[in-house]
Amino acid sequence: MTEPAPSELSRLIVEGTPDAILYADRDGRIRLWNAGAERIFGFTAAEAVGQSLDLIVPERLRGRHWDGWDKTMASGLTRYGAGDLLAVPALHKDGRQLSIEFSIQLLKAPDGSVTGSAAILRDVTARFERDKALKLKVKELEAKVGKAG
Repeated sequence: MTEPAPSELSRLIVEGTPDAILYADRDGRIRLWNAGAERIFGFTAAEAVGQSLDLIVPERLRGRHWDGWDKTMASGLTRYGAGDLLAVPALHKDGRQLSIEFSIQLLKAPDGSVTGSAAILRDVTARFERDKALKLKVKELEAKVGKAG
């Protein structure tokens, strides 16, 4: 059995990973949307490719998102490019809010200008909800202990 060529191997990894992998160009238009993104966000690649990232950014956060995006595209600098995970709300096709974590990589042209951003995203909604419930329970127990003391 022969091993796939590196380019084929890369394609298979991107297409087959359960995490969402997407690439948005400098204007914030989705250019790559894998099967993981389809599963997490509910939009097919045909529905997502060519669309603005507004497709998955909640309306209340779009101003802040685009301010940061524009600064990053212009400067080529981001405080999140060193493997840091960002945790933000996102939108599913059916309107549900998701909690996602993701890392980004800026892609640059030979002249150093930013051509866009690739992201690997994971749905952490269930963990976020468990953490929220646990924090509430801790707060309730602390209140009981405070009253008893």
